[in-house]
Amino acid sequence: AQNSKGFTLVELLVVITIIAILTSIGMTVYSSAQKSARIARRIGDLKAIQVALELYYNANGNYPPINESWRSECDTWGIWATSDVIPGLIPTYMPVLPADPQMDGINTSCYLYRSNSTGTEYKVLDYNVPEITVSDLQKNVLMWDPHHPDHPQTCGPDQARRFAIYTDGMRCD
Repeated sequence: AQNSKGFTLVELLVVITIIAILTSIGMTVYSSAQKSARIARRIGDLKAIQVALELYYNANGNYPPINESWRSECDTWGIWATSDVIPGLIPTYMPVLPADPQMDGINTSCYLYRSNSTGTEYKVLDYNVPEITVSDLQKNVLMWDPHHPDHPQTCGPDQARRFAIYTDGMRCD
């Protein structure tokens, strides 16, 4: 009888299959962890902007007023310079204005700012983030923009999935 050393074809196929399954599971977990990190960053960014806006309000007696509708770095919303999206906020109250981790610069995943002309109300949106699901919004209900139709106290028919911070008077703007 011949004494052969090595693996049979079946053994090699079994090992390759196991490695492929483990790789698939690992990639799924990794992708989910990345998405969770991006969501946490969005929420952290919005809360940091909110703190900076409150510092601005305490120093000036109002929020940064604008007469236009929405401002953003994204071109659909005006292609504003980062320091001019929320006038007067950068660099005094916040060193830089953060950007959504998936911002494309056109119309997806953009931070938008709006206020009334007197600066008594404001709203900041993380607009049109395709990866955010209703489940993600429900897990972070305090950051859920009420314009989304699945919001428990919806304001309107807007389909964009997004997080938002706002004063009460701009809740439904």
